[in-house]
Amino acid sequence: MELGSRIRKLRLRQARTLGEIARECGFSTSLLSKIETGRTMPPVSTLVKIADALGVRVSTLLDEAGQRGTIHHKAAEERSRMLATSKGYRFVAFAQERPDKAFQPFLFEAEKRRIGAQPLSHRGEEFIYMLEGEMKYRVGSVEYALTPGDSLYFDSEDEHDLQPVSGRVRYLAVFSERPAADGGRNGEKGRRTALRQGVRLPRGRPDRRRHGGAHGGQGLP
Repeated sequence: MELGSRIRKLRLRQARTLGEIARECGFSTSLLSKIETGRTMPPVSTLVKIADALGVRVSTLLDEAGQRGTIHHKAAEERSRMLATSKGYRFVAFAQERPDKAFQPFLFEAEKRRIGAQPLSHRGEEFIYMLEGEMKYRVGSVEYALTPGDSLYFDSEDEHDLQPVSGRVRYLAVFSERPAADGGRNGEKGRRTALRQGVRLPRGRPDRRRHGGAHGGQGLP
């Protein structure tokens, strides 16, 4: 099953409308419709918002296999598993078959001529390790120059974006995996989703408002 079909299946299973999920994510109903019908491949930051709204992990959207235990990938598989997004970059998610991860690692490739600055933010924490090329990465009001071997660790809710300096950049990014239904972190929205799935939660903290950029959080992580 393709990514869009998995998102639609989860949404319908929860008896929720396109408009409801789109509003919670902070982007248009038409964008979510395009994602569900496979007319566009969303960036990872958008997938985080959709997963959050549905009360699941990002890996659930990427793969339904449900494999547990040790996950092994060969380097030769990397290229064939790369997904091209509508925002001009490619990514592959490692160990997406395992549903119970504490974090989700990705490999990203971005080309200078195709990527523009697109401020975004999403829940969780993020670690970046530069593999190839050179890029500028802004977190909040601070811009960092990254070359191979450099790294960043930051709160993903802080507005961030990147701009390749070299023709192409490759980097590892690791996202924390905390679904909205986990512990009621996102207030009543997460609580309602959890109850639909038969999970009883104690009263959590109030909603932590999620912020997106001018494009509803679309862009690179």
